[in-house]
Amino acid sequence: MNAPHPAIRPFPAVPPAVRMADIEAFYAMEIMREATALERAGRSIIYLCVGEPDFAAPDMVMQAAEAAIRRGDTHYTVALGIAPLREAIAGFYQTRHGFALDPARVAVSAGASGAMLMLFGTLVNPGDEWLMPDPTYPCNRRFISLYGGTTRLIPCGPQENYQLTPELVEQHWGPNTRGVMLASPSNPTGTTVPFEAMRGIHAAVQRRGGTLLVDEIYHGLTYTRDAAGNFSEEPTALALGDNVFVINSFSKYFSMTGWRLGWLVAPEAHMKHVEKLAQNLFICPSTIAQHAALACFSPEALAIHQARRAEFAARRDYLIPALRKLGFLIPNTPEGAFYIYAEISNLSDDSFRFCTEVLHGAGVAITPGRDFGDHNAHRYVRLTYTIGVPQLTEVVARLAAFLKR
Repeated sequence: MNAPHPAIRPFPAVPPAVRMADIEAFYAMEIMREATALERAGRSIIYLCVGEPDFAAPDMVMQAAEAAIRRGDTHYTVALGIAPLREAIAGFYQTRHGFALDPARVAVSAGASGAMLMLFGTLVNPGDEWLMPDPTYPCNRRFISLYGGTTRLIPCGPQENYQLTPELVEQHWGPNTRGVMLASPSNPTGTTVPFEAMRGIHAAVQRRGGTLLVDEIYHGLTYTRDAAGNFSEEPTALALGDNVFVINSFSKYFSMTGWRLGWLVAPEAHMKHVEKLAQNLFICPSTIAQHAALACFSPEALAIHQARRAEFAARRDYLIPALRKLGFLIPNTPEGAFYIYAEISNLSDDSFRFCTEVLHGAGVAITPGRDFGDHNAHRYVRLTYTIGVPQLTEVVARLAAFLKR
């Protein structure tokens, strides 16, 4: 007689990798989750918490995507992107910045996040330390953690325009430091690094045999004008030397967030390593998005992008003084991107609680400072001006009513 079959024991749960302890979720997503729940329940919510332009890609970009689909250009491309797009990106640096860039140094990527994965996969060894300002975009340091590196966040306040300086780099460079990453313009502050300061940081990094990485994702969205009233173009960090790495994207200036397309410019000697990672991580960027992006550089599309830039400038110039009148402290006017990093210490001592109260009390979703670092994060919130002035006017009215309670 057969013995009864023993009960099948479940396998123990597989623990997550140790690295996951260093990967935090976005607090902004908690605000977003609450906001969407309130909206489903019938509340009117205005979102100032997501860093995404409200503009869609221009019609000629949409048409280029449709044409690519109809031609059957939907198969894999080479890992670093189609040659015409790499050439167009290089040509854009020439016409916009006066910088001659070899297209062979351009790697088209699956969004700027894909560029980050290739960048840090190429450069970061376990135990390596990289310097960044505090506050800064959180994903950058999490990519470094993913590859076993560490990030030293250097406190930067209004007096430093929330950016690193050559002196801060000199002061905080340690025995395991391998380089510096900064963003100009910055998320969350919208501030920029003056080119002479960037030159000084580059020199300090070079003296120590390190590497400078620059996030230029918000290039094209700066709002300083020259004497003739035209927008002044910020110089690219590539002009500092062939050993600088630069990341950019089609998401912000070109309004192609969901298309997931960006690029990395790397020194020639690193491109074979970047290509190997691209092949293994992504195979290639979206083929349809690549063909669509070619239309971004047409004169007609560039005129649309510049008009949208003027619209972002108008939104900034409306919202900043309005927030100051409500008691938000904004000592430095952001020069670019579409963010305002505002101190709320005279309104609350806990920015996350303040964001929750503003959401429920005013129907406005904003982001707490703790997403972007540790330095005085409880005193700051980030607001985006990715909606039109009429909606921003409604935001100000709601905040005014809420703060009077």
